[in-house]
Amino acid sequence: MPMILEVKNLITKFYTLDGVVNAVNGVSFDLEEGELLAIVGESGSGKSVTMMSLLGLIPSPPGKVESGEALFSGLDGQQDLLKLSPQELRNVRGGQIGFVFQDPISTLNPIMTIGEQISETLTRHKGMTREEARGQALQLLAQVGIPDPELRYKSYPFQFSGGMRQRVVIAIAIACTPQMIIADEQTTALDVTVQAQIVELFKRLRELLNVAVIWITHDLGVVAGIADRVLVMYGGRPAEIALVDDLYERPQHPYTVGLLGALPRLDAEESKRLVSIKGTPPDSLIPLQHCPFAWRCQFAFERCWEEIPPLIAVGDQHQTACFYDMEKGEARDG
Repeated sequence: MPMILEVKNLITKFYTLDGVVNAVNGVSFDLEEGELLAIVGESGSGKSVTMMSLLGLIPSPPGKVESGEALFSGLDGQQDLLKLSPQELRNVRGGQIGFVFQDPISTLNPIMTIGEQISETLTRHKGMTREEARGQALQLLAQVGIPDPELRYKSYPFQFSGGMRQRVVIAIAIACTPQMIIADEQTTALDVTVQAQIVELFKRLRELLNVAVIWITHDLGVVAGIADRVLVMYGGRPAEIALVDDLYERPQHPYTVGLLGALPRLDAEESKRLVSIKGTPPDSLIPLQHCPFAWRCQFAFERCWEEIPPLIAVGDQHQTACFYDMEKGEARDG
């Protein structure tokens, strides 16, 4: 499939009073048309900052995208998102790339009706009249599963539940039929029943619109039933990239093994204690000079403290940033 997004060596830092925060430390990945790529990692691993860097959403100061490329193949041909002007990025955001933020209550304007907020996107990017935008907004509300769109069109965000607000934000993101959607921690603040509904909604919309999706989450349990590929991040860097089934069957990075071991299994034949990854994430104020996971890794050896491991191919569409061969139980050659 053609690539819709290619990110190369993205580096983002925050210049604070306490020092320079090394938030994103050389992230590279790609996204195919119609693919769903899940980006997984604990809080502070750089997932959201990576995506916000691509769309010019990092507050500056203190944030700054130091280097990298983000080649997006949109309606205007291939463009480097990191080189676009603020006005050009505003045209891409919402129109060609939808962004569904983690917290819908802070995303939606509390003094505008739901219908006005969806219509605003359509008039801004599609040039629709107010009446045309209203008709399209009603269709979008029905499409994301909100009952009685005519009534809900006039409602305000505070009159909606968390799950309903999330559906409204999704409706805004898909309003202009974008080529790509970035969904940031969509299911974090929702109960498990609503989580399942949102996941099913994304599955249906993805098939209907043939849109590529980047799904940011810390929950590998959600990823299994929705993703095509998974990018595991740690310390602002990719730790492992693989097809979703391959990642679950043969994880090749100790951090991924730890994440999977922390998942409760309903299909397990016998009960066993969940894995706890000892230690804490690396201090982002200290520039990386070795493997960021070395402090917490039971397999770390001398080389891990001397070099930053690059992504190494360990199979078809499977890469890991680890000097230790998990299958052989020994250090890798070369």
